[in-house]
Amino acid sequence: MEFNVSSAELLKSILDVSKAIPSKTALPILENFLFSVKGDSLEITASDNELTLRTVVQLDNVKEEGSAAVPARHLIELLKTLPDQPIGLKSVGEGPFECTWSNGNSSLPTFPAADYPEIKGAGEDAQKVVFPAQTLVDAIGGTIYATADDEMRPAMNGIFFDMDPAGTTLVASDSHKLICYTADGVQVDAKASFILHKKAAAVLRSIVDKDADDVEIVFDQSTVVFTFGSTMMVCRLVVGKYPKYRDVIPQNNSNVLKIDREQLLGTIRRVSVCANKASNHIKFDLKEGQLEITAQDLGFALAAYEKIACDYSGVPLSIGFKSSFLVEILSNMGCETLVMKFADPRRAALIVPSEEEADTEKVCGIIMPIMVS
Repeated sequence: MEFNVSSAELLKSILDVSKAIPSKTALPILENFLFSVKGDSLEITASDNELTLRTVVQLDNVKEEGSAAVPARHLIELLKTLPDQPIGLKSVGEGPFECTWSNGNSSLPTFPAADYPEIKGAGEDAQKVVFPAQTLVDAIGGTIYATADDEMRPAMNGIFFDMDPAGTTLVASDSHKLICYTADGVQVDAKASFILHKKAAAVLRSIVDKDADDVEIVFDQSTVVFTFGSTMMVCRLVVGKYPKYRDVIPQNNSNVLKIDREQLLGTIRRVSVCANKASNHIKFDLKEGQLEITAQDLGFALAAYEKIACDYSGVPLSIGFKSSFLVEILSNMGCETLVMKFADPRRAALIVPSEEEADTEKVCGIIMPIMVS
């Protein structure tokens, strides 16, 4: 193959797909990019056998079609050192991969394209759904932090896409907290679902083109394919059954706290400085018109408390939480005013946007309490 391309454009493309290059692998061929020139386009593929990224670069001057596997690390390091300029790339058979620029050239080894594993997409029975690109990015960002690291329950290590004709919800939980994000405008003809591993979700969130309007998702029982702009991501799905998350969402928590989100978040951060570093436990003491948050670490004689005026309706209540979980949830909500609903000190608390912002902020959080003295 032989072609010319902008060094900056090529670098951007290979950096996007390089997120699929494994740091360690039993298949050395996967340490390479697969370059394939067909017509006036260059197709670049990277894979770790679980996750595959592929992008297409349009070329103006193709002299010869062909394909080869090119060392990823060396090519990235070379292009990073070059100022933006036209470069010529050429390989003949199993010979070296030559890169030529205005006043120099470099030679890298190549490997047969036939040795690169075949990338399989979704099967003929696959289902299709289209997500607005920004909605998908926001939904992943609003849920991924709540995923687990659980070897015994792999389904909890990913984001659950729960789709039906009424709407789509993305769900993540680590058993201590649960986050549901309602994706507006995403509907399917029939009920469907899949679990996307958090690693793949993080990669997808980082590479979705901000200029892309939509992301097309095609999936079957084992594989999902995301397509947007000139990029495609193929990955294996997490196999397993996701818990019935709707059954754990509290419906009748009658003690209601309404408060400014930023004010509550700032107070929790200040008070938790004096919490036990191992447990991060803090305590809410609620009564009409007032919330007092306290923390202490008896081992180091540390203690802190802060009182906040608030809108609280319900019986006086003392309930404990892990501060780091609350900080994560509140930091990832965009509403100005939120509502926390409690049943008693032993049952989960529900966190939702205030009624005034419920139509614009589509996040619902659940957090389990902890026992504090």
